[in-house]
Amino acid sequence: MSHDLFEAARGAMAFAHAPYSNFPVGAAIRAEDGKVYTGANIENISFPQGWCAEPTAISHMIMGGAKKIVEMAVIAEKLPLCPPCGGCRQKIAEFASKETRIYLCDETGVKKTMTMDEMLPFSFETELLG
Repeated sequence: MSHDLFEAARGAMAFAHAPYSNFPVGAAIRAEDGKVYTGANIENISFPQGWCAEPTAISHMIMGGAKKIVEMAVIAEKLPLCPPCGGCRQKIAEFASKETRIYLCDETGVKKTMTMDEMLPFSFETELLG
């Protein structure tokens, strides 16, 4: 199942707007509704006002009516196994469980699988705070 998320993340990366960093990133989420939602990084010359690929995909998921990330793939053109940045990890955690699988990819496919808890241990637990 992770291969289709890899393909979707790689396809999303083609839409990245990264003229300043030249660092395209793509992300793909499978939500609890079974649908796949994608995103790419969108830079803005007024740093840090751009969006990373992961929250762009989360935005598409929310606007599509889904609320929960089941699994997610991330790929960067210039950095194999590029993990989500710190801020994105907390954004993902808002819509994921500790068991949610995060797939880190290179240009050929999924190379590393981590759980959200491995990616961001001791994250804010939204069910306790919200």
